[in-house]
Parts: sequence; structure tokens; C-alpha cells
Amino acid sequence: MKVEGVVVEFDDHRGDGWIEQDGHRWYFHCVAIADGSRHVDNGLEVTGIRVVGHRGADEVSDIRPRR
Repeated sequence: MKVEGVVVEFDDHRGDGWIEQDGHRWYFHCVAIADGSRHVDNGLEVTGIRVVGHRGADEVSDIRPRR
């Protein structure tokens, strides 16, 4: 499932954050950022793909700036 939302929280030290879409918050880890930068700014509009993560919970992968 495609996710389109806004990065509402990102912690450089931990390397993880949250994307919000229509009241839902989706977890992501920095390795899921498509360009390999391992950093994303809060407030950035992004797209990604919802996947089942390592712990069995939904998270977002293939995160890219929305165009």
C-alpha cells in the first residue's frame, strides 16, 4: 500500500521517525530512505510503501520526497 504523508518526527541519533497520513502515524527507520542519505527533515512531504517490519508491525519503506 502506498503511503503519502508528512514527516512529523525524526531523530538523527536513533535514526528513526514517524510519518503522518490522515491521522495515522507510520514508523520508519533511516535505512528506508530511498536516496541512502539516512536523514530526512521534519515537515517534508514524502511517499513510501507500507511493509511489515522486522518486529511484525507496519512501517514505511522506500521513502522519497513527494513531487
